[in-house]
Amino acid sequence: MANLNIDAVKDMTYDAIVVGSGVSGGWAAKELTEKGLRVLMLERGKQLEHVTGYENALKAPWQLQYNGRLTEEQKETHPKLSRDYPYNEMTEKYWMKDADSLYKETKRFDWFRPNIVGGKSIMWGRQSYRLSDIDFEANAKEGIAVDWPIRYKDIAPWYSYVEKHVGISGEKLGLPQLPDSEFLPPMEMFCVEKEVRKRIEKQFPGRVMTIGRVANLSAAGKAQLGIGRSACQYRNQCALGCPYGAYFSTQSCTLPPAAKTGRLTLRPDSMVTNILYNKDTHKATGVRVVDAVTLEERIYNAKIVFVCASALGSTALLLNSTSERFPDGMGNDSGQLGHNLMDHHFRIGASGEWEGDLDKYYYGRRANGIYIPRYRNIGNDKRDYLRGFGYQGRASRESWQRGIAELSFGADFKEEMTTPGHWQMGIGGFGETLPYYENKMYLDKTEKDKWGMPLVVFDADLRENEIKMREDMKNDAAEMLEKSGLKNVKAYDRGSYLGMAIHEMGTARMGRDQKTSVLNGNNQVWGAKNVFVTDGACMTSASCVNPSLTYMALTARAADFAVKELNKKNI
Repeated sequence: MANLNIDAVKDMTYDAIVVGSGVSGGWAAKELTEKGLRVLMLERGKQLEHVTGYENALKAPWQLQYNGRLTEEQKETHPKLSRDYPYNEMTEKYWMKDADSLYKETKRFDWFRPNIVGGKSIMWGRQSYRLSDIDFEANAKEGIAVDWPIRYKDIAPWYSYVEKHVGISGEKLGLPQLPDSEFLPPMEMFCVEKEVRKRIEKQFPGRVMTIGRVANLSAAGKAQLGIGRSACQYRNQCALGCPYGAYFSTQSCTLPPAAKTGRLTLRPDSMVTNILYNKDTHKATGVRVVDAVTLEERIYNAKIVFVCASALGSTALLLNSTSERFPDGMGNDSGQLGHNLMDHHFRIGASGEWEGDLDKYYYGRRANGIYIPRYRNIGNDKRDYLRGFGYQGRASRESWQRGIAELSFGADFKEEMTTPGHWQMGIGGFGETLPYYENKMYLDKTEKDKWGMPLVVFDADLRENEIKMREDMKNDAAEMLEKSGLKNVKAYDRGSYLGMAIHEMGTARMGRDQKTSVLNGNNQVWGAKNVFVTDGACMTSASCVNPSLTYMALTARAADFAVKELNKKNI
């Protein structure tokens, strides 16, 4: 990355500071540098070079010592990380160790904290969907929490703006609950998925099944080729980092254009502990940083600060940024900071077996699946719970691993294991969680981590509305598969704890009134108008769709506003 300074930072004053380098932080750096600002990006994690840093991305399975599995020692030393799927032998170096990522749980909460430049943009699931006015208007119509200060028309141009750069493959549907994006050609559905789609849409009018809308390049356009990206190789090894730049990540997509300006300085291993505030100017002056390796303290100054440390990291930083003006945390006049914690609930659905089509297979390992958009509480459908859910899933053919538990032997058995097994298909629901004030995170200032940050405490859980919704999520999945002709359909509910979906949202919500929210409609902190929070913390409600695309659009929108206000000398 030409012109990207990652050496020791000697200059202590910048036009803008960006805290965090994930999905939101990368976009903030790109937009602010391209608009002429000198930007310092501060990242708690270690440097991860694009391509060369993805150590396991091109390894064959037999090159791994434990075939991707965790050892008993790793499970014992990482009791929280190891209880979920993202942490394994292949990705271990991307995540913070449990000993460094200390937090407390009044109720179980799974907090996955990356330890790399690029953050979760390296490991994310890449499903990319727009929120609609059904989402932006729901709180106001139902009397839940507070009203969003924006509507779809305010963010739609910014969705288009970021999509053209990111590259989203997908299919136009014209659905009011799932607005269409600026699409690259859709990835192809498998034969079984195509047939199940026909049957679902015939049996259940109003329900639609489509290919997932994914930030993987089905074909690289001019915008992507210009920064060294190429089309998806259908390897499905995305969580290891993509040497081809085929999916959106900070390293492949937003850092290159930011670096090209010559105005970006990246400093990894930098734990931001406080945002500093001047009560006379009513502005932030900069940040206090602890070097993650040496524990040396530094202060960096800037005209504007973009807080993009992920929902929970950003809120922890705001809560720890106390002053005479903000004794309970920066922007916390409303008392809402840390509250209204949301995540999607999932791990529920159904799977079944498909008879026939044994002469058909599929190309490569498609890094995508199918999607069934929300249909509950849409139009004339009314349930005994609020909001709704969508499904993600896929069809596949059984692999040779189906024979591991068998007692068969001999030539016939060997021959059988050289061919794909029967088709199977599963769909799993992702449901919306309401923004409950009672679902919260806060700081325990009696205990601190090695960088001096107070430990975060989580007190949040699924409630009656989500529990009712989960019954439909399970039963509907089984019914759709059964009526589509699958056999031996089995419904499941593996339980879901907040944090597990890694779609943390809320805790520093946007709103129309500083008495009930932390941020205004431009993502500015009330009372500190040169501080912007544009990651998941800003979300006023959760929708049921994957949220990262919305963070990108909100960040680009806020950066545009911030620079205009800076030029007008309003901040």
